[in-house]
Amino acid sequence: MMRWLFVAPASVAVGALLSWLDVPAAWILGAILVSGSLVLSTGRELEVNPHFYRFARGMIGILAAVPLVGVPPGQLLGVLPAGLMVAVITVGIGIVGGLLLARSQRDISPESGVLSMLAGGASMMPAIATEVGADMRFVVLGQYLRLLAVSVTLPLVAGILTWPDNQSSALTIGGDQPWWMLLLVVTVALVGERLGRLVHLPVPSVFAPLLLTVLISWALPDGLTMAPPEALTILAFLSIGWVCGGALSVPALKAFSRNLPATIAFIVIVMAACALTAVPLVGWLDITYFEAYLATSPGALETVLALGAEGGAGYEVVGLQLIRLIMVLLVAGWLPQLLRLILRR
Repeated sequence: MMRWLFVAPASVAVGALLSWLDVPAAWILGAILVSGSLVLSTGRELEVNPHFYRFARGMIGILAAVPLVGVPPGQLLGVLPAGLMVAVITVGIGIVGGLLLARSQRDISPESGVLSMLAGGASMMPAIATEVGADMRFVVLGQYLRLLAVSVTLPLVAGILTWPDNQSSALTIGGDQPWWMLLLVVTVALVGERLGRLVHLPVPSVFAPLLLTVLISWALPDGLTMAPPEALTILAFLSIGWVCGGALSVPALKAFSRNLPATIAFIVIVMAACALTAVPLVGWLDITYFEAYLATSPGALETVLALGAEGGAGYEVVGLQLIRLIMVLLVAGWLPQLLRLILRR
């Protein structure tokens, strides 16, 4: 308890500073830095209350679902073929890269290798890694290295591309919420996992709140959204960082450093593949390359949405990103069964 009296406020302070500096995944990285520094200096791991972490994973599932309900089903179906093509390419690269990484290093399991390489859903991967038996520390380090690379390069690349003419964006979300919406969000985060286990969902701690959020959102009056308050969002991100940083150790960091060249190589490959995949989408969906590049960006969804809103991007950006996110989550959730099929051949 005494250690938490230091970790909690210090994580908030560092996260706020990184957020002010526009560092990607600021709150998660801030919590990782503080908790990881404490663990490495004391040699004792930092344990997060399992009930609190279960609630936080439920919040992550809700956050993943909120953009999904903002796109009309008809529009989402219209970009489905293109979205599936993008998803198959990027997920395929992630699976192949992860398996090659696991084969080259005996201390990396296939589950850990693949989850560290899947492009998209970085904030949900620690929760999924816990569920499927992967090394959460390695998964987090690989995911956030990719997220950092994508988030830093996105504004630079987007700044030199031609933006669309339309000034109103389909990506803007906002609005105040009544008090009872907060109770609804908290309830979904608390009970979602139990309901998911009753119906045998994969990764119920994330998938069940995600599906419940989609179903409830469709029934809500116009103008209301299940988007959690900023304080709960920050708390969920901090919990992910505490779990990851609290489990860090010198052996884990040494293991990751040995695989750093291979990890960076795969990040470059997936970013290049996504940029090439954007080229045919320009003619296929009648959009600008600016929109196609954002739509195929391997992760950093928050940065993508912000750039799209500023540049007047259409719904295709959200649609393609969400189709891939759904496929990534499905592959991650059923990863043990999928790997048994692949490795059996």
